[in-house]
Amino acid sequence: MSKYKTRLKVRLILYNKGKILLLKQTKPNGGNYTLVGGNMESNETAKETIIRESFEEAGIILRPKDLKLVHVLQKVAQGEQRLVLYFKAQKYEGKLEARERRKFKAVEWFSLYDLPNNITETVKHVLRQYRKGNQYSSF
Repeated sequence: MSKYKTRLKVRLILYNKGKILLLKQTKPNGGNYTLVGGNMESNETAKETIIRESFEEAGIILRPKDLKLVHVLQKVAQGEQRLVLYFKAQKYEGKLEARERRKFKAVEWFSLYDLPNNITETVKHVLRQYRKGNQYSSF
């Protein structure tokens, strides 16, 4: 029997005109910049989860055919295994806005090579790995 609980998560790397979309967390949630995404529910596929989370968090409407799996992160922390699937999209519809106001206060675009200083360590790690073309990493 495994000693770890395993959680499956998804994140979105959304590009538009050479920039990447980040969410700005509220101060009670860390105040950092992070990627759109969340936990997979038991009745969802990974693509269904990122489509749902993208709309719930940022008002983004995505289509499954526009999503490409570009990275898998394995993270071991506090007796828990996390597998995070990172999907890239370049097409979207909808009005960008921070919809979960208790968690996020803004959505902003940044150059992949000029990211804000207060980006989460996990996102920094994944984006470095992604830029190197690595499809898997652990953290």
